[in-house]
Amino acid sequence: MKTIGIVAYEVSADRLGEGLVRALKQRIPDVEFVGITGPRMEAEGCRSIFSAERMAVMGLVEVLRHLPMLLKTRTHLFNHYIENQPDLFIGIDAPDFNLGLETRLKQHGIPTVHYVCPTFWAWRSGRVKGLKKAADLVLSIFPFEIDFLQNSKVNCKYVGHPLAEQIPDIIDQVAALKSLGLPQDVETIAILPGSRTSEVSKLAGPFLASAKMLADKRPAIQFVLPCSKPSLRPMIDEAVAEFAPDINCKVLDGDSYLAMSAADVVLTASGTATMEILMHKKPMVVGYKVSRISAMIFRRMIKVPFVAMANLLVSKMLAPELLQEECRPDLLAEAVDGLLDDADLRASIQSEYQRIHQQLRQDSANLAADAVLELLNNQNGK
Repeated sequence: MKTIGIVAYEVSADRLGEGLVRALKQRIPDVEFVGITGPRMEAEGCRSIFSAERMAVMGLVEVLRHLPMLLKTRTHLFNHYIENQPDLFIGIDAPDFNLGLETRLKQHGIPTVHYVCPTFWAWRSGRVKGLKKAADLVLSIFPFEIDFLQNSKVNCKYVGHPLAEQIPDIIDQVAALKSLGLPQDVETIAILPGSRTSEVSKLAGPFLASAKMLADKRPAIQFVLPCSKPSLRPMIDEAVAEFAPDINCKVLDGDSYLAMSAADVVLTASGTATMEILMHKKPMVVGYKVSRISAMIFRRMIKVPFVAMANLLVSKMLAPELLQEECRPDLLAEAVDGLLDDADLRASIQSEYQRIHQQLRQDSANLAADAVLELLNNQNGK
């Protein structure tokens, strides 16, 4: 039996890894996946030896606060893999955690794959040397990354974005509203304050306060707020009660894609969600906050004009970005209101997002599985 070590502890990584695991199992039916994964990958048969939920943190200062736990977990994983050597290891995203683990495993002769190129092209470009040292193969999900990786002598393969296959070309908004039991002739806003506790603690308040402002101006408006994890539900319910107790807001357990599908406009945290919203062809407003120290460090290091990947891919700010001190209820509400008032702009954004969606659709899971299998076969042939 083949064994593949795998770490995908964030919600977005769990979605990305789901298709790869399925495609690899089709090629190697008796393969076992062991590591840290979320519910989607566990449903595909992965075995988690640590809980994924406690791992997700954000920002630089925030990571430092959890550093002892993260280092301890990584050491436990390393020892497990040395005592029970897998045939290959795959780290999905989370470069600050996975690259260190990959480097040590590679030094012990275990082939390593890093799935999702770290954003070293945007900041900390010198760390690409560490990526080369850590990974025998990097699976890239964005076409513009390949030149950067190849120029840095990193073995890489462009596989497209896995979500581009999972999300359909045509989004049926009417069906989504019916599924949610919501009227179809009412403006609908999806609110996505993040999938991490630290994100929700910073963003749920201003997002919901902006929803209250919108509801005061547009009394018929309705909101859908998907809660990404059960552990976040009490925090979400508290925020609704505190900041927007009287708005028409349907809180969901999961179902973020259903919420996106139902929406006319999405108010979202930055991160993978902006890509998912782009593929749902929905206009969006992006808000985000980290600690002041983290923000100061990021501002000095970031070398790209936008924070949201959706904006980077279209090379313009189609999605307003309201970050740090600008992530205020009044500015968020004003930006959402502007999109609701401009049907032509919304149509133009949807057309541009459709173009990008098609560009990213590359049969990612199968391309990634083929590349992993080729690496595994080459290593076995040495």
